[in-house]
Amino acid sequence: MDEELRSLTERLRQESGGPVPYERLAATEDLDELADVLTAVGQPLWARELAAFRLGLAGDRRAFESLVLFLNHRDPPRCASAAYALARLDDPRTARAAAALATNELRVAYALHPVRLLADLHAPESVPALITTLERRLRPHDPYRRVALACVEGLGELGDPRARPVLNEALAHPALAEAAVRALGRIPRQR
Repeated sequence: MDEELRSLTERLRQESGGPVPYERLAATEDLDELADVLTAVGQPLWARELAAFRLGLAGDRRAFESLVLFLNHRDPPRCASAAYALARLDDPRTARAAAALATNELRVAYALHPVRLLADLHAPESVPALITTLERRLRPHDPYRRVALACVEGLGELGDPRARPVLNEALAHPALAEAAVRALGRIPRQR
C-alpha cells in the first residue's frame, strides 16, 4: 500500500470513531455511493474526504471540487491527500486551481501542497505560478520558507529556463541557496 494511502487510511479510521462506518465507505466499489457522500447533508468531514479521495483515484471528476477544497484546508494531512488524489484525477481544471491557490497571498500559509502539486503536474500554469509565488517569498523576513523551498525544488524539477532569474535571486537566501544551486543545475543551458 502506498504511504500516502496508508497515512490517510489510519487518520480517517481514527476520525470516524469506529470501524463500521469507515469500513463500509472504504470497501464500497460503487462510485455513485461515494459521490452521494459528497453532496449529502450532514456527512462528517472524514467521510467526505475519504469519498473524494477514492473518487479521485478512480478518475471520477465528480471529486474535483471537494478535492480542491481539501487542498486548501488548514490541516496539512488533508491537503496532502487531496494533492495526491488530484495528481491522479487527470482533470484539466486541476492546474488552474492549484495555481490560484499557490499564488493567493491571503492563503499562503496553506500553499505548500498546491505548490508541490504544480510541480507534479508539469502543466502550462506550473512555471508561471511557481515563479510568482517564489518572487513573493524572497522578501526580507518572509515566514513561509517551506513554501519558498518547495517552489525552488519544483522549478528545478520542471527545468524551465524562465525560472533562471528568480532562482538566481534565491541564491542570496541562505535557506534556499543549496536548493537553488541544484535547481539551476537542472535547467538546460541556452546556446
